[in-house]
Amino acid sequence: MSSPSSDPRSLLDALRAGTPLPAFPSEAVASARALVGDLPQAALASVEVLPEPLAQAVLEAAVVEGHAPLAEALSASSVKPLAKAAKKALYRLRSRGITVAEAPRPAPTEPARATSAAPEPLNALASAITHEGERALVMARLLRGAGVEVVQMQLSDARGVVALQLGDRNRATWRKLVKDGLAHGGIVELPQDEAAALLAEAAGTNLRTHTPFPEGLDVVLRHFGVQPQLEPTALPAPSPEHVRRAREADVLHDTVELASWLPPEMDMRLLVQKVDEVVHSPLSLSDVQRQEQLQAAVLSVARAFFTPEVSQRYALRLWRMADYFERSARRREASIARAEARLLFHGQQEPFSRFAERLFEKVLALVAAAGARAGAARTGEGTGPAEAAPAPVEERRSPGGLIIP
Repeated sequence: MSSPSSDPRSLLDALRAGTPLPAFPSEAVASARALVGDLPQAALASVEVLPEPLAQAVLEAAVVEGHAPLAEALSASSVKPLAKAAKKALYRLRSRGITVAEAPRPAPTEPARATSAAPEPLNALASAITHEGERALVMARLLRGAGVEVVQMQLSDARGVVALQLGDRNRATWRKLVKDGLAHGGIVELPQDEAAALLAEAAGTNLRTHTPFPEGLDVVLRHFGVQPQLEPTALPAPSPEHVRRAREADVLHDTVELASWLPPEMDMRLLVQKVDEVVHSPLSLSDVQRQEQLQAAVLSVARAFFTPEVSQRYALRLWRMADYFERSARRREASIARAEARLLFHGQQEPFSRFAERLFEKVLALVAAAGARAGAARTGEGTGPAEAAPAPVEERRSPGGLIIP
């Protein structure tokens, strides 16, 4: 007998009944439940990314409800086991008298002209995202002979593609650039089609914000077969599980990548001004009262900063960072980042985002640290050598010389 975790029908029943499925990631289970509940809106890509048993359960729902379009789309999937299951599903639908579109016949080939298989596309490299919403993206494609065309880009979520370098390398040099870049840290490898999606999104931002294409971008788009994404990216709505998961979102600031995320300078100055008012208040405040007022100042500035537009911008940054965490073997951080991204994108304000609040709490910590250093300097004045200035942070560069945010 098949277990519920492997039999599509049993798994479908469990999804519909809301039965816990600990064998699968909670986010994947939530996504599968949403797809089963709204099959007409189920997209090929949304099903393909699910673990195979959950994907086949969604396909089973299409058969049970007589929904042929999803099975037709999945029959052409690049995920071979899923495509095979979808073809069987189409046969079951036909046997029930449901009209199913005939698969297009492949065009006849000339047997006398043998063609070699197309080379596998080269993986791309992407950096983490800075607090200003910028990241580096490196893409490459094989040229005839032994060459590789390499394009290095700086992407901004506010303006699109803002810098670009295009040049040729030999394959050995490209392999070394990839190896050195991954060893350096701050970079992950991703399939070319996912990199192309990031490029399409960025080029669409150029168009929407009227930011001129950097020289060579039109050539890059043509060479990689990319069309600018005209509509802004939208994120799926959160589930109750995402609300629960997002309560931990402040821990994202403990990661190396997000530790340096800070609000814009103007908003930091506003918070510092409010902190100064609390610290120098003429009222006699206990330590507890002063701490409560400082926390209230943080919360008020954070709430004012995270407008719907800003919330969506940070949501998309976290959504991309979730993929970055996933590819650097940090599944917990990836899950939390995706949950928080969904909530921010769809404007859920209560309880207020711990991620957003912690963004401003870090400013308080910096102010306190600066005050402690100033006090230590005054105390030690004239008693010893001055405290050495902190060493400048070393710039990190992507393969080929682009500065990695």
